[in-house]
Amino acid sequence: MRIAYVKEPPFNDVDPSGDVVGCDIELARFVCARLNEPFDPIETEFSDLLPGLMARRWNMTTGLFATDARRKTVLFSRPVWALSDGFLVRAGNPFDLSGYRALADHPLATLAVIRDQVQHQTALEIGIPEERIKVFATYDEAAGAVGSAAVDAYASVARAHAGFIQQNPNIDAEYLTVPECEKPPEFGCFAVNKQDRDLLANVNRILEGYIGTSVHCEMMAGFGFSTTDIDLVRLEWHDP
Repeated sequence: MRIAYVKEPPFNDVDPSGDVVGCDIELARFVCARLNEPFDPIETEFSDLLPGLMARRWNMTTGLFATDARRKTVLFSRPVWALSDGFLVRAGNPFDLSGYRALADHPLATLAVIRDQVQHQTALEIGIPEERIKVFATYDEAAGAVGSAAVDAYASVARAHAGFIQQNPNIDAEYLTVPECEKPPEFGCFAVNKQDRDLLANVNRILEGYIGTSVHCEMMAGFGFSTTDIDLVRLEWHDP
């Protein structure tokens, strides 16, 4: 099983010894073991996740938001997490940003996003002008732009920013969670090719039997997820 991932701790990362780690990685590894398939992780850029899946360069991706637009091109598993957006900002939050609307209302503040991630569309819908949005290919590039003051905030999921700061305690940055009234938590899922319905059924069967178990909760706790976080995908999700 070729599993595509993007480096974004705590979901997917590479440790100092070269091992691929992260909560999405561990969940995908578990699925592969239950399918009796070898686990073959492949690092890529976010913008190539779905094109590579459609071209069959890999069999499945790790988690990403299951938007209506993406459902037109690939199939999504049942959710594996539910997450809120967050901003990475310079230490002290010099523009006193609290979310997308506060940044839109500031005449000078600029925002970093990753190419093809949902935060770009959210920023536009809330009213941030296109000319104040800078698009990057990777998490590290966008985070570096915040650190160098090339942008004033970077929009991704708050959990990713927390993981980044934990791994880089000396970085001159902090993060904030976007208010739920502005952007509620959204579900993330594994993705497979539209022709692989049997694979999807098997993946979902394994996920249904695992998500919310004590073993799963313990694994996710190691990456900063609480029981309340897991309950969002275990209890509150309904298949669209």
